[in-house]
Amino acid sequence: MNETNDANGRQLPRAFAADISTDLMAGRAVELAEIYALDAVSDAEREAIEAYLRTAPEAERESFNERVRQARETLAAALTAEEEPPADLFGRITAQLPAKPAPERPDAAAAPAATELAAARERREARRRAPGMRNWLIGVAAAAVIALGGVGVGTYVASQNDPLTQVLQAQDVRQATVNVSGGGTATVSISPSKDALVVRMKDVPAPPPGKVYQMWLIPKDGSAPVSQGLMDEQALSKPAVVKGIGSAASLGITVEPAGGSKVPTLPTVAAAPLNT
Repeated sequence: MNETNDANGRQLPRAFAADISTDLMAGRAVELAEIYALDAVSDAEREAIEAYLRTAPEAERESFNERVRQARETLAAALTAEEEPPADLFGRITAQLPAKPAPERPDAAAAPAATELAAARERREARRRAPGMRNWLIGVAAAAVIALGGVGVGTYVASQNDPLTQVLQAQDVRQATVNVSGGGTATVSISPSKDALVVRMKDVPAPPPGKVYQMWLIPKDGSAPVSQGLMDEQALSKPAVVKGIGSAASLGITVEPAGGSKVPTLPTVAAAPLNT
């Protein structure tokens, strides 16, 4: 429901946010394994990933560790010893370079020029450290592992039209967390400008055998609720995107028979007002 498949049924890659915390909240810890393995994260980002994994389900930790292992083994296999260059190579290259002009006598005009050059270098360094560079670094890290035969790195090379990322990074996004009957919570991230929301379940028990959770948009005009898809035990660990929320007053979640229902079975186990 929150993933996109191509015509052959293969899962398409998803876009990454500008910060690690948003990716972790979106359930993308495993997809960060390659840049973690390539040390393409800062110390703070590494700590955030490791803190998340300490409380993550065992299956998620194992998947993360396996992808880290694959990435590192791929790099290790590719880093084979290279032959030493010929001893006279440097001399042959420098011999073909044009003669270096004699240095000019420094004067008063040189100082402002040097100052401006230093300022330009500082500006370039600041741009290099900017948050937007993280996405570039992710792309470079992904390309490196892809070139070396890495596994699963295609998840990094993603379209910026990913609805999940658009909602979580929207200027007007707001969150509401509601309790789920039976345990756990549902966090709803709402973006009126994107006409969509993201639902993230936490510590919610699996539905009873033969049952699923079903999401519904409750229209403002009092008409019949509209189904927004099903969540089984596996889907509970992943965020879900719900579109077309402009005409809805609230989001409701019910327990339904496997395969879902045409109308909700009351009472709801969770309900979140949208106020869009």
